[in-house]
Amino acid sequence: MLSTTNAIVLSKLKYRDNDLIVKCYTQEHGIISFLVRGVLKSKKSNTKVAYFQLLSQIQVVFNYTKTRSLYTLKEVKTTAIYTSLHSHILKSSVVMFLSEILATTLQEEEKNEALYSYLETTLLWFDADKEYANFHLLFLLKLTKYLGFYPDVSQINFSYFNLEDGSFQTKEYGRYSISGENLILLKELLGIKFDALHTIKINAQKRQSFLNMILLYFELHLGSFRTPKSLQIFNQVFN
Repeated sequence: MLSTTNAIVLSKLKYRDNDLIVKCYTQEHGIISFLVRGVLKSKKSNTKVAYFQLLSQIQVVFNYTKTRSLYTLKEVKTTAIYTSLHSHILKSSVVMFLSEILATTLQEEEKNEALYSYLETTLLWFDADKEYANFHLLFLLKLTKYLGFYPDVSQINFSYFNLEDGSFQTKEYGRYSISGENLILLKELLGIKFDALHTIKINAQKRQSFLNMILLYFELHLGSFRTPKSLQIFNQVFN
């Protein structure tokens, strides 16, 4: 069955001398991996390689069957031209970091229109916005809604948040209960949209502490999740 679908590039891996294996999150089929033959063969291929930069938004045409694990492309084109994500050093660091997280957390080979729309729109917002220091924090927090472990906010006024249960509590239970500055920031982020991110002012140390907490939250709720290899580089560049 010939399929035409929008897709977001999550990872790419050089294969042999001239080929790439590209993992994408597609609008119609969820996770799909493509073998892109000859794309590294000559300088004339530079334009084609640009299609497969991390978190690029593209449209792909290929023959789809549920039994295959690796597909070949018939056509590819760009659907959104970023102005800063791949050229701004700080934003490109965020892109590298988030793409690694998405590549490991998104595993479903089925359609999820709401999740695709979330990724598509937030990446376009990130590309256009000039105050983005806390973007990755809100992005990851809101991503948990689509992964099935968004915090229960029914008791958001309570004094502790239990990372293991994903709920607010009146008392400290176990080593995964948080309070203090991370709790305050969590409550702030749970109550805002991306357009209001500029209202949150925190320093690099607080930002890194909260990020470590979010990554632990992912690890507790996703058995396959591991700390991204790019975290150390990300922290060095971004902070």
